[in-house]
Amino acid sequence: MSRISVRGFAVASATAVTTVGAVVGVAAGGQQQGSSDPIEATAADSTLLADIPAGQQAVAQTASLTQQADVQSTAADAEARKSAEEAARKQAAKDAKAKKAAADKAAAEKLAKEREAKKKQELASRSATRDASSFPQQASYTVAEVQAMARQIVPSGQFQCFSNIVQHESTWNYRATNPSSGAYGLVQALPASKMSSAGADWQTNPATQIKWGVNYMNERYGSPCDAWAFWQANGHY
Repeated sequence: MSRISVRGFAVASATAVTTVGAVVGVAAGGQQQGSSDPIEATAADSTLLADIPAGQQAVAQTASLTQQADVQSTAADAEARKSAEEAARKQAAKDAKAKKAAADKAAAEKLAKEREAKKKQELASRSATRDASSFPQQASYTVAEVQAMARQIVPSGQFQCFSNIVQHESTWNYRATNPSSGAYGLVQALPASKMSSAGADWQTNPATQIKWGVNYMNERYGSPCDAWAFWQANGHY
């Protein structure tokens, strides 16, 4: 071997050693210092790149692209799930609002029907159950007969209140007269002639007086029971 060949072999050996050292330093996290010679560092970098086969570079690139695609897919799935949850929340709120509106409407309709039914019931309870003219006229009437007539004319739910007022006003005497005011009859109408609106026989027919009394209490107070409540609070009606 010639002197030049020996020298060349030595230089090649040294370069290889330097390259290996650089590779080891990189693998160790840079804990070892590389060569201070820029030419030797450049040679080492070139050697590292050259050492990776082309097939492995393609595999690495494919793996990187696959990882990026997975990240993008995961992000897209998360966004789609978030959008779906938001849409479901909005729909649930909309459905709840519509359900509440329907319930409120149904409740209002039910209340209106109940009020209407109550109103009809009240009107029916205020109406006379028998017309006064259907009773045969007599020359005179006992208290029991007058009360029996009242039970047939005054609605059952209002009779006791009506009876209370008549008891206080006239003790069921259809000819009772207040000497100071001129009030007359079972309900002490004042002036007495007002009862003529219920019948011309108002002076002698208890049924006519009862009919007028019920109508008066309905129109002025709402019902005989409302009139009785007023009487209890004021001592008159």
